[in-house]
Amino acid sequence: MEIIIFGMINHRFLKVKVLLNSANDFVTVAIIALFMTFVIITGGIDISVGAIVGFSSVVMGLTWQELGLNIWAAVVVAILVGAICGAFNGYIIAYVGVQAMVATLGTSFLYAGLSLVIIGFTGMSPAEGITGFPDAFRELGHGKFLGLPSSVIIFLILIIFTYILLHRTMYGRRVFLCGINPEAAKFSGINTRLIVLSTHALVGVGAAISGMYITSYLSSSRADHGAALTLAIITAVVLGGTSITGGEGSVIGTALASVIIGLMTLGLQMAGLSTQYVGIGIGLLLIISVSIKSSLNDVNIKALFKKT
Repeated sequence: MEIIIFGMINHRFLKVKVLLNSANDFVTVAIIALFMTFVIITGGIDISVGAIVGFSSVVMGLTWQELGLNIWAAVVVAILVGAICGAFNGYIIAYVGVQAMVATLGTSFLYAGLSLVIIGFTGMSPAEGITGFPDAFRELGHGKFLGLPSSVIIFLILIIFTYILLHRTMYGRRVFLCGINPEAAKFSGINTRLIVLSTHALVGVGAAISGMYITSYLSSSRADHGAALTLAIITAVVLGGTSITGGEGSVIGTALASVIIGLMTLGLQMAGLSTQYVGIGIGLLLIISVSIKSSLNDVNIKALFKKT
């Protein structure tokens, strides 16, 4: 339906090449959303992912430019930093007992501030960032494989990985149980705090991977790369069927919702709407999806009481 409507407004929207190339715009959201699904299933949330994207980007730029590391070694360092940032969030939430929204709000300011400090070490302005990356690294964001953009390949690989991890492993079943009934999970011998910490570490890795892709695509390492991603990420997860209160969700649903948001963003832009207004549509999607989910839950609860 979305494709038909936007295709009627602008016929270029129906071209396969245009749709494939649009993956460059939404894959940064989709990568993190796949891993955010784990966090939200446990009943948590992480609003620091945008800051981790920027932080991992500038860490990679600094280690490559100032410390002289090979570009791919710098990428590995940045992903490890993303995992550490996510694990730190998880530690504060699971072991210290700080509410997830408050904890990740605080760390989002922390990571964003550290990003600006790192940029300052290089002598570059925050607006300019770190540039001049090797062609081999830039190919990550602009290359093709079997006729498909690299963004699509990365997206498909991560869908398969996260699907297997969440839906086909013991770890995934423990993630679901932690969201459905944390107390029952504890009594069954599951280390629920470690599970929560690990899901946040995973989303930190996802944010770092997204940061590497953005840096490659734009050929610039900047602190603000992920500043506008958080709303779209959470919307993709909730729109994909993951309960905001935890206990249920699907990687495939998140992946499809990410594509829907990407197509909606592309369609609105091709219809002549300024990019600064696209967030309105994403915000409405989030409100509508949560409202429908809540209404359905209320109906199910009322039906259950009538039966009893």
